[in-house]
Amino acid sequence: MYKKRAGIIGIAITIVILVILVFLSNVKSGSLSYIENVFSSIVMPLQNGYTYLKNKISGNSNFFANMEELKKENENLKKENSELAQSLRELEIIKAERETLKEYLGLTEKYANYKTIPGYVISRDISNYSSTFVINVGKKDGIKENMTVIADQGLVGYVISTTDKTAKVQTIIDPASAVTANLLHSEESIICKGSLNDKMLKGTYIPTNAEISEGDKLETSGMGGIYPKGISIGEVKSVENTLNVLDRYAWIKPLVDFEKLETVLVITE
Repeated sequence: MYKKRAGIIGIAITIVILVILVFLSNVKSGSLSYIENVFSSIVMPLQNGYTYLKNKISGNSNFFANMEELKKENENLKKENSELAQSLRELEIIKAERETLKEYLGLTEKYANYKTIPGYVISRDISNYSSTFVINVGKKDGIKENMTVIADQGLVGYVISTTDKTAKVQTIIDPASAVTANLLHSEESIICKGSLNDKMLKGTYIPTNAEISEGDKLETSGMGGIYPKGISIGEVKSVENTLNVLDRYAWIKPLVDFEKLETVLVITE
C-alpha cells in the first residue's frame, strides 16, 4: 500500500513537471532565465521531497520489523543481565561465608587453650568519645558481661552488656578502658589506657627502672580480673620522657585494626 501511494505521488509530480516544460517551450528566450529560476525553486524541493518520501515509505516495513526485533533482544538482554546479577550476588554471599568460616577455624585453632564462642560485628560506635561495637551472640549463646573478646591479631576488649541475641563490646581503645600489660622482654607491668587519639593506647605507670623503647611488644598480664594472661596487645611506637620520670608515658599501637574488625571470639572460660 505504501509503494502504491509513492507511485501515485510520483506520477502527479511528473505531470506537473511536464506541464511546466510545455509552458517554458512557448516562452520567449528573454524571459526564460527568470522563469528557469522560478522553476528550479519550485520543482527541486518537490523532487527532493518525493525522493525522501519514496525511500521512507519503501523502508518503513523493514524499519518497524527491525524495531520489534531490537525490542525483543533488549528484553532478553535485560533478563539475562538480571539473572547474572543474581548469580553474582549468590557467589559473593557464598564467598563471604567461606571466608568467615575460614577465619573462625583459624581463630579457634590459634586459641585452642580457651573455650570460646565465635561472633561477628553487626554494628559499630567508634566516635570521638567511645569505641564500642555489637556482636551477633548473646545470653542464649552463653555470653556474659566481663567476658574477654579477642581477634586473630590479639586483644579486642570485653563484654559490657548483653541481650538474648547480642552483646556490646567495649574495645581497649575506648577512653573508659584500661588493661594491665607486661613488656615481653622484661615482664615489667604498665597500665594501657584507651585513647581515641589515632586509635592508640597510652601506656602509664611505667616503673622508674623499666626499660621501654620503640618496638617493644606487650601482652596481658592476667591481673585485673577480666583479661587472662598472655594475649597480645600491641607494640610501643614512642616513649615520651618528662621532667619527672614517674610521669613518663608511651604510645602503643594495638595489633587489632578496629575499623576493619569483623570476626571475634568471646572467651567463656
